[in-house]
Amino acid sequence: MRKLARAVPAAVVAVALVLGLDACSGGVSAPAGRTALGTTNDINPVPRDGVREGGNLRLPTPSIPENWNLLSNDGNDADFADIIRPTLPQAFTMDPGGQLEVNHDFFTDVQLTSTDPQQVTYTIDPRAVWSDGTPITWEDIAAQAHALSGTDKRYLIAINNGFDRVADVRRGVDDRQAVITFNRHYSEWRGQFSGNSALYPKSVTGDPEAFNHGLVNGLTLTAGPFAVQSIDRTQGRITLGRNPKWWGTRPKLDTITFSVLDRAAWPGALQNNELDATWLSTSNDVAAVRSSPGVALRRAPGNRWRQLSFNGSPGSILTDQQLRVAISKAIDRQGIAAAILRGLTDTPVSLNSHIFLEGQPGYRDNAPVFDPAAAAAELDKLGWTLQGDVRVKDGRRLEIRDVMYNDPTWVQVAQIIQDNLARVGVKLNLDVRPAQNFFTGVAIPGDFDLIQFSYQGDPFPLSSLPQIYALHPDDEQGNFGRIGSPALNDLIDRTQSELDPDKAIDLANQVDRAVFEEGHSLPLTQDPGNWGVRDNVANFGAAGLASYDYTVIGFVN
Repeated sequence: MRKLARAVPAAVVAVALVLGLDACSGGVSAPAGRTALGTTNDINPVPRDGVREGGNLRLPTPSIPENWNLLSNDGNDADFADIIRPTLPQAFTMDPGGQLEVNHDFFTDVQLTSTDPQQVTYTIDPRAVWSDGTPITWEDIAAQAHALSGTDKRYLIAINNGFDRVADVRRGVDDRQAVITFNRHYSEWRGQFSGNSALYPKSVTGDPEAFNHGLVNGLTLTAGPFAVQSIDRTQGRITLGRNPKWWGTRPKLDTITFSVLDRAAWPGALQNNELDATWLSTSNDVAAVRSSPGVALRRAPGNRWRQLSFNGSPGSILTDQQLRVAISKAIDRQGIAAAILRGLTDTPVSLNSHIFLEGQPGYRDNAPVFDPAAAAAELDKLGWTLQGDVRVKDGRRLEIRDVMYNDPTWVQVAQIIQDNLARVGVKLNLDVRPAQNFFTGVAIPGDFDLIQFSYQGDPFPLSSLPQIYALHPDDEQGNFGRIGSPALNDLIDRTQSELDPDKAIDLANQVDRAVFEEGHSLPLTQDPGNWGVRDNVANFGAAGLASYDYTVIGFVN
């Protein structure tokens, strides 16, 4: 499971897997060479004329979506986004370097038309319609802007996405044009309907009840090259078919089928010709693909990363910021990287930023140094004294619970942390949960001391800062650990308001350092981007930072 965030690092929870503690070690060589983020993708590019007509692309997913509204707090999941993305409008497409271009299937133009005040004008393609035939209009944009603004607390939103800075949305020259006026500058305005976001119809966003609960059983209206054809909850299967109302280029594929499988089963299903492509999370997966006839190993670093979040809410054992920071210093993140990335990359290193991924221009190493001696000394100073193997303060043992999705790689990470913390007198208990309802039942209600999941970002690294790292007691969004401060909120606000890219990067790194100082969370590792794909699949695989063109994906024979 991967939680969506809005940065090429930034949030859905990712689950990876390993077939035991030694699954990432021993005799399996990593894919050769190091590829930098944003330099390439690896999707077997084939011109449209070379892709055959028809066919069904078979992909895995860990569960049926709990809510098909990505904008809602319990629908903000990257695995679900992979299913929904071919069915809804986005304003921009992205190339492998993360460069943006207006998505002309939906908009004839998207322009920053003023900076004082900041205004953005969206001109909708006159052919664009929802799946019931009704036109897509400025009212759909206005309804979504209002829903995400935060002014109506009945909307259980995952992210403001800059709409808390919008003064109004008005009709332009006709119903097919929307003019958004901001009351404060917003640097990543291009991401408001792009990347990990999409445009939903006003029937979803215009009413809080419809927004929160109207899509729990599936999408209603869509507007993309594909639409939801069927949802079989008994068999665990979701099928997308060509959208009969689609006005753009006809997709090559007839259908895309997502089958619910435990992640441990994904590589085997690919080997057995039950799937056409899957993400590879362990060295055993890579080895299996290399030895499988008809399957290609594809690789391009993308926008997923693993992380560990703390719970600092009132009543939690980790409410004390100094305690969280001390514990952070005892966790060997480089040791975790060496263990779980061996066989996946020839350079296993930890990720040292919350905001940017390694390879992005803004990336800086702001992480605390692994120093168990300093951690032990700080715990002593805080009054947590060692009694036997575990520290105690005021009769309370320093015993904490690490919650994770039931996945062998996450368990391996937890066991490494467990060993790290035991060396400084902190007892870590592992609490393994199923994938279904992981966010709604665990993360959102704060049922953890530590929690492990992955974020998946997009080319808008600053958009998710308030979603994840700001603290507003009446609007938690993705800050599951309820950790932050007014000073950090203010710094985040200044960062998002800065239109100069270099100054914004400097401010973002100040935010990153402050997040580490709060003991909010620890980034662990960046995904190397290994995929196994059947060798007759064209225009799909390790996309890197690029968006897919769903109309040219297909088969070459």
